[in-house]
Amino acid sequence: MPKNAVHHSGAMYPNPVILVTAGHDDEANIITLAWAGTLCGDPWMVGIGVRPGRHSHGLIHRYREFVVNVPTIELLSAVEICGSKSGASCDKWAEARLTREPSQVLKTPSIAQCPVSIECRLRHALDLGQHRLFVGQVVATRKDPAWGFSPPPLVYMEGRYWRVGTEMA
Repeated sequence: MPKNAVHHSGAMYPNPVILVTAGHDDEANIITLAWAGTLCGDPWMVGIGVRPGRHSHGLIHRYREFVVNVPTIELLSAVEICGSKSGASCDKWAEARLTREPSQVLKTPSIAQCPVSIECRLRHALDLGQHRLFVGQVVATRKDPAWGFSPPPLVYMEGRYWRVGTEMA
């Protein structure tokens, strides 16, 4: 493993940046996360790490579902807004200028501007200390065909966002 791949806190970098939506109707919220990934391929399950004090944590726990939305480089300002403000005290949809899109299966909305949305039903919640691992089974996906097979374009590493995009092999 490269020397700079492990951060002093033990985190492995880089991490994909995602926007997770949680909650129903007017209560729906968005949170920026970089602690996420595929945990199982059959059935397909995704895991996200959320601090218990976050507003979205309570929404995921209550409604037992969430949507992973993959933002593009053009959504960086929205990513920063959704990662720095609390949905308990502001409407992140309006502040970040993001549009709710009905999901295919879940009541939790997706983000229209994101080229990929992965709808997940909560299967497990595991307290890990500072974060709770929510494991969701994928029940539906939406992908903009124009996006191709690109990796998530944004990653997070040591307090900064980075662009991904060069294929090496």
